[in-house]
Amino acid sequence: MSGRGQRHSNSRRTKNNRVVIGLVLIALMTVVLLLFVIRFGYIAGSGHVGQVDLTQRTQKKYSQNQVIKARRGTIYDINGNVVAEDSNVYTIYAVLDQSQVTTAGRPLYVKDKAKTAQVLSKYLKLTTEQLQQYLSKDGFQVEFGSAGRNLSLDVKQKIEAEKLPGIDFTETPSRLYPNGTFASHIVGLAQLKTTTDQKDKQSTQQLTGLIGIEKYFNQQLTGTNGRQVAKLNSYGYQLPGTKRVTKKAQDGADVYLTLDSRLQSYLEQLMQDAQDKYKPTELNAILMNAKTGEIVAASQRPTFNAATKQGLTAQWRDSLVEDTYEPGSVFKVLLLAAAIDAGKYTPNATYRSGAVTVGGATIHDWNINGWGTIPYSQVIPRSSNTGAVHIEQLLGADLWEQYLTKFRVGQKTGILLPNEASGNLQVNTALDRAITSFGQAVNVTAVQMMTYLSAIANQGQMLQPQIVSKLVDNQGKVTRYQKKVLGTPISADTAKQVIAAMKEVVTADYGTGHAYQIAGYENQIAVKTGTAQIASSKGGYLTGSNDYIYSVAGIAPADDPEYILYVTAKQPDTTKAAAETILSEIFNPLMKRALKYRTTSADIDENSITMGKLTGMATETAIKNAQDQGLTVTKVGNGSKIVQQLPVAGAKVIAKQRVVLLTEGAMTMPNVVGWSKNDVLKLAEITGGDFKFAGDGYVTSQSLKAGAVITAGQQIVIKLAEP
Repeated sequence: MSGRGQRHSNSRRTKNNRVVIGLVLIALMTVVLLLFVIRFGYIAGSGHVGQVDLTQRTQKKYSQNQVIKARRGTIYDINGNVVAEDSNVYTIYAVLDQSQVTTAGRPLYVKDKAKTAQVLSKYLKLTTEQLQQYLSKDGFQVEFGSAGRNLSLDVKQKIEAEKLPGIDFTETPSRLYPNGTFASHIVGLAQLKTTTDQKDKQSTQQLTGLIGIEKYFNQQLTGTNGRQVAKLNSYGYQLPGTKRVTKKAQDGADVYLTLDSRLQSYLEQLMQDAQDKYKPTELNAILMNAKTGEIVAASQRPTFNAATKQGLTAQWRDSLVEDTYEPGSVFKVLLLAAAIDAGKYTPNATYRSGAVTVGGATIHDWNINGWGTIPYSQVIPRSSNTGAVHIEQLLGADLWEQYLTKFRVGQKTGILLPNEASGNLQVNTALDRAITSFGQAVNVTAVQMMTYLSAIANQGQMLQPQIVSKLVDNQGKVTRYQKKVLGTPISADTAKQVIAAMKEVVTADYGTGHAYQIAGYENQIAVKTGTAQIASSKGGYLTGSNDYIYSVAGIAPADDPEYILYVTAKQPDTTKAAAETILSEIFNPLMKRALKYRTTSADIDENSITMGKLTGMATETAIKNAQDQGLTVTKVGNGSKIVQQLPVAGAKVIAKQRVVLLTEGAMTMPNVVGWSKNDVLKLAEITGGDFKFAGDGYVTSQSLKAGAVITAGQQIVIKLAEP
């Protein structure tokens, strides 16, 4: 083939190849285009790309969905004093990145590190050198460790007033416990917990109750968050023609306890004094209104400071409702009540004390040699174990078990606190029944003992211990917790005879409770003492010389009981004082003070005033409004407007109760001489001042004179004494 023919053939072949390639490319492009059309058609029709919902993604991008947080309900005492309320704490941080400036060139970072460190050292528990070390670190911004967290509003405002460039704060919801150590395991604790909304998958931090009332009533206290939804453009402005939809938050309900702050604070001091002096491993006390079942004061050791969380790791349990133990001889009052009520008690009949044998075991009196032959009327005053065994035998197994059932031994009381234990009872053998007569082979809780004792103090009617007076929801609806009778195990006449026997524990020459005589209330204190062995985890009982739970249960006034007080101390140091002396240092002063304060929730409701909102008002107007309500007003500062108030708006207060009003500007110290400790605690809370108390009662002196400015870090010593 000639060269020309060959070139022509190659040219045709090349042309054909180009056509084929072109057709292939066209086909591929057609297929790809078709796939794109199908894909876009599917996306347009379904609104999804893979697992992503484009409609939701678009709404999320151009919608603002803001959570409106509900206020957690406030916990009050019976007088309307705040025990726990919502607050905010602040974390301070410093911006170090020097590129952070305003459009006008003003620095938004820490420019003068030495000056900043010097100023912050006045407000944070860090030295100037430590602060400079933080400020010299690399990075965009820096925090100041634990010293820079949980700052109060007062401290934040004081730092802001210094106008330090580059210093800013983050805000965190918190729970404020103004009284510190104050029935801490009963009131409980609420802390932040992260929750996720299942609808929009948004996470928020919410205060959640962990123990005590905060846990038991967590749902009622929490409330329901609201939402605010708006349509926004790419610049963040609301789109024309759209509406901002708001669903209001529903605040949590307020809880009113039966606790009386005056008596509770006093009990805490008495308990701490005994704890420091005698070092018991456990210490419990409950004071209850004998006519209503309202617990007006209760505490335990170990405990914790709810404001600082100090001591929280020592014990999470509320020992008053969760811990069971053998009550010992205090339980003899149930035996005596059963025997009298069943007609099996003859006080003038006699028995041989010292020892008695049951089921092959010998039971001794605490006085190993006994007191010879004595009448049954001396069993309670002398706390005779052998006498109790003889009475149980006279009563008989069936009747004794029937009365234990009537007293609901081994059953929960139903108190409104979490994790209540039921206790237990063992009456399988004659020996079991014999030792239950003096409080062994039976396990109880402290609140169960209050229930049993209430039948004796309340004319035979056994009351449920009450710790909550009422709930008030955000609409003002009130749910009251009324007196509840759990049963009538004994008659009123039986109860009267048991109280008479308990009086002899204090008054008779041979009584074991002489230490519980109270001046001014002679012949009006009825008690029963107890010394219980401590069960060993290995079986049997601990055998150390001090391995006992010492207790006293008291009723006063004996002629018309108002209060029941029960105190227990486990393994105190009895080398420093006798057990009855240790317990009397709590029992006597608290019972004496309680008899001076005879306030019930009914009294408070009848005389209560709803605290008005005074913040934002002109100072003189706010003072006049509070005075017109019959309240005592104290102003802190010389500003023209009220910025904070205690009690808060909506709180229940009583006539003449003190209201503390804080104005803007410098905080000045008022004259607090004559104030109660609770009123000074309001001042401490509203100012953020460091107040230290010495003594109890009413203020007799103050280390910072009236009119002086309250400064951060300055300790103010308040001395108190009984009137």
